[in-house]
Amino acid sequence: MLKRLKYFQSVVRLNSFSEAAEENYISQSAISQQIQALERELGFKLLERRNRTFALTPAGEYFYQKSLVLTADFERMCGEAARIAKGNQAGLRIGYLRCYSGREFHRALEEFSAKHPDVPVEVEYGNHEELYAMLRTGQVDIVLNDQRRAFSDEYVNLILTVCHSFIEVSAASPLARVERITPPELKKFPCILVASQSQREREREYYRDVVGFRGEFLYVENLEEARMLVIARRGFMPVEGGSMLTGTSIARVRLMRGDEPILRSYCAFWKKTNDSPHVKEFAGLLKAQFEERTETTD
Repeated sequence: MLKRLKYFQSVVRLNSFSEAAEENYISQSAISQQIQALERELGFKLLERRNRTFALTPAGEYFYQKSLVLTADFERMCGEAARIAKGNQAGLRIGYLRCYSGREFHRALEEFSAKHPDVPVEVEYGNHEELYAMLRTGQVDIVLNDQRRAFSDEYVNLILTVCHSFIEVSAASPLARVERITPPELKKFPCILVASQSQREREREYYRDVVGFRGEFLYVENLEEARMLVIARRGFMPVEGGSMLTGTSIARVRLMRGDEPILRSYCAFWKKTNDSPHVKEFAGLLKAQFEERTETTD
């Protein structure tokens, strides 16, 4: 029943069967069937279906609100049990954006570890969707991620910085001679993305449909490999904020949409039900590092 319960919560939270299906990596018909099966198991209707829309029944509204508490408690129980099983009752598990190149995360981690040398820290890497899934399923306590969707009431959404988007190119490339460029002007150049095998299609869709890159896409598993391709003049890599590499082999060009810069928000996300003091402390250290960088660059 728990899986069906999560599907039901996704449909209600997103107010859409299709978006809930996408979030849970199943078909729309499958998620609809799962909710119908949940209704049969419960013995009452949760949703009142009206053509292509739906509304919660009074019983469904009550069940939804109570189910949020139930699943939050269950996830917290599983997480704590897993930590106890590992002999790690007070650790910190962090999700880190695979393609982010800033030093703020490393400095915050260094400061946290210096203050708490006995607290074990685990770091998981992923792209946007992978990190969101890790946080949703309790694999990590907190993530540093970019914002691509509306903020959810289930999480603390701490905005760390809003920064300009750039592309990195070889310093020997003709593109390095311009100060700013728009996505349509890059259609003849391959776009290099850092993405795992399972997330390549999602990353391509985002950079094609949202950012506007229309050329060929190349994929690598890590940031270092991506920059090697950049240096070899195989294409350009989109980056947002972060620290510029020292040396002259790579140049950055500001990415624009018309006359306006393309901006990206970076945030720390964690579940409101996670009451670990380590999570809040690390988030505070991370925020301080981003604020320090802003003051330095102003």
